[in-house]
Amino acid sequence: MNTFPMIDSQIKNDLLLKALKGEVLERPPVWMMRQAGRYLPDFMKLKAKYSFFERVETPELATEITIMPVTQIGVDAAILFSDILVIPQALGMEVLMTPGKGPQLPGRIKKPEDVHNIMSVDIKERLHYVFEAIKLTKKELNNEVPLIGFAGAPWTIFCYMVQGEGSKNFDKAKAFCYKHPHESGLLLQKITDATIDYLKAKVEAGVDAVQIFDSWASVLSPEMYFKFSMPYFQQIINALKDITFVISYPKGLWYGLEEFAQSGTHALGIDWTVSPEFARSILKDRVTIQGNFDPCNLYAPIPEIIKATKDMVKRFGKQGYIANLGHGILPDIPVDHARAFVDTVKSMN
Repeated sequence: MNTFPMIDSQIKNDLLLKALKGEVLERPPVWMMRQAGRYLPDFMKLKAKYSFFERVETPELATEITIMPVTQIGVDAAILFSDILVIPQALGMEVLMTPGKGPQLPGRIKKPEDVHNIMSVDIKERLHYVFEAIKLTKKELNNEVPLIGFAGAPWTIFCYMVQGEGSKNFDKAKAFCYKHPHESGLLLQKITDATIDYLKAKVEAGVDAVQIFDSWASVLSPEMYFKFSMPYFQQIINALKDITFVISYPKGLWYGLEEFAQSGTHALGIDWTVSPEFARSILKDRVTIQGNFDPCNLYAPIPEIIKATKDMVKRFGKQGYIANLGHGILPDIPVDHARAFVDTVKSMN
């Protein structure tokens, strides 16, 4: 049975936190992954003036971007504007955000010896700007909605550190695991230790919940996932679940629902390839479900978005459910379409 941290009684809209406890609500809370992003015109104005890491590393800018969807779209939670690749940066790797190419890590892990060169670091010192942004964001939110902090799961961070860039299949990362399983485990453990320190510091700075993104879970076979991802993911859940609410998001991991139901996570994010009925049949009421609207469905005419959103919420039900997308919102989604999704959930009392 899950244990639950205390809910901050000062938060005015605490629907998200109540849903994470599995309470029956008049309506589910709603927010969107990547909600503070490129579909918002005000975000694009800042993007034109400041580089990616200028926005991430400047607390005032990160705060402004974090709050945008709360005030402009009306979501029930804020998620801190940052990036999962601050962990490789903290571990001494260079990370470049190249327009049109995505993340680039030119000093990627190529051989076993490279793993031993990754040293432990003082996360609070190296990523101080993140914790400053949390404190400033909490102040600006003025307890209107909860603030979510996040990190990448160790396997997903491993993928970037070894592949050196985004990929459809992360063949270099997977090959490293097959060729060098011992060093792969060492690197995954180093990432895990840094991530636990990072998320604990986020909680200390004031976030009300954390989400762990395993965006590349689906490139692994079940056997490989339970060897090279789940044990490290589990360590993070174990370290955080008693001090804050934990939302786990292993994209595409339909075969791992039972394992995550037993993991101690408070919520499990699922994508659109998993039906509400299948998810409920496995998870039952052991864990809150988050998801799973297809982001591409937001291209549909607004009446169709409203209809599909209502259908999704009815199928999941009002207990132990958080309405969200099955992955991040796409950059060219019209703002009024995103707002229609959020408004529809909020109207379903």
